[in-house]
Amino acid sequence: MLKANFPQIADRISRKIGRLFSRIPISPNGWTLLSLIPGFLGFLALFYKNMLLGLILFVICGFLDAVDGGVARVTRKITEKGGYLDGMVDRINEGFLLIGLMFFGLPDFIFLDSKTPAYLWISLLLFVGSVLVSYSRAYAAQKRVITDEEILKSMPGILERTERLLLIGAGMILYFIQPVYLTYVIFLAFFLSLITLLQRIIFVMRFKG
Repeated sequence: MLKANFPQIADRISRKIGRLFSRIPISPNGWTLLSLIPGFLGFLALFYKNMLLGLILFVICGFLDAVDGGVARVTRKITEKGGYLDGMVDRINEGFLLIGLMFFGLPDFIFLDSKTPAYLWISLLLFVGSVLVSYSRAYAAQKRVITDEEILKSMPGILERTERLLLIGAGMILYFIQPVYLTYVIFLAFFLSLITLLQRIIFVMRFKG
């Protein structure tokens, strides 16, 4: 949603980051792969019950994700294979985060008069938010329902990956105030991801190319 609605601002920030880090002799794909290190270490931090360290490492992971795109733009090394690698690594790191939270163990809460375990909402967010939301765009392109790259990028979505990770990051901060708040945020992220999925399905079915 942020990238789609504010593309010029996002591009300007990306280029500023790219100009700064392009001075370091690492290729865009190198920066992409480098983000796997804090992603995996963040998973281990959550596995061993260290929320603060996990939060810091995943913030670093997210920043490196911004660096690779910025460097690619500034150095004019944007490639389809680079975009593919970036997307795959993004999903791996998101998996590290959500599965790490599952191992960390979050408080359960009451939903519709039933006590629901936090791992249920994490699993649903992993499936719907990380997998199906992205798949809805990729499948529309694969089936050639929408072939215009700009239209694909502008597909509606109240909670895309950037917003989803920002929301979870906010929830991890709220954990230090009250642990169950993070569970609420995970549920909210799942619910908004489900709306995003429905938005995209409706958009594709109504599209007239």
